[in-house]
Amino acid sequence: MKNYILSKEVTERKLRRMALEVAERNSEEKSLLLIGIKDHGLAIAYTIKNYLQDIFKGEIKVIGLELDKAKPGTITLSEKVDFNGQSVLLIDDVANSGKAMLYSLKPILEAYPKKIETMALVERTHKTFPVKVDYVGFSISTTLDEHIYVEVAGDKVIGAWME
Repeated sequence: MKNYILSKEVTERKLRRMALEVAERNSEEKSLLLIGIKDHGLAIAYTIKNYLQDIFKGEIKVIGLELDKAKPGTITLSEKVDFNGQSVLLIDDVANSGKAMLYSLKPILEAYPKKIETMALVERTHKTFPVKVDYVGFSISTTLDEHIYVEVAGDKVIGAWME
């Protein structure tokens, strides 16, 4: 039996609230580039894009980023993008140590983006890398032995549970 910390309904409310925050903080931007860290971060990115379409006036583009979260050597983007002058939102499902987000910045920082923000549905308090998450759905203190899982069905975010 899964110990849910976020139900489907609560998850939807949190994602909608985060989309509103993104629109508010980026109201002057002409475009936003959402980068979802595969797999679950990409599903969250598409959900945020859907919520933003009604409230954000600029162009919204979503791309995927793939890396081995344990040993992030090679980083692959779903398509080639010019990050110069872009407002970028890097999205992951769970922010644990900050390692995946920090390494995910590598291809972005090879260019000169206008700004970079970060988002995670769930943030844990075990940061060992200097990453601040700008948009957080749910922050939770856990032990190092506990794990958080975001559940996704297709491109829909169902909730989050802890083990």
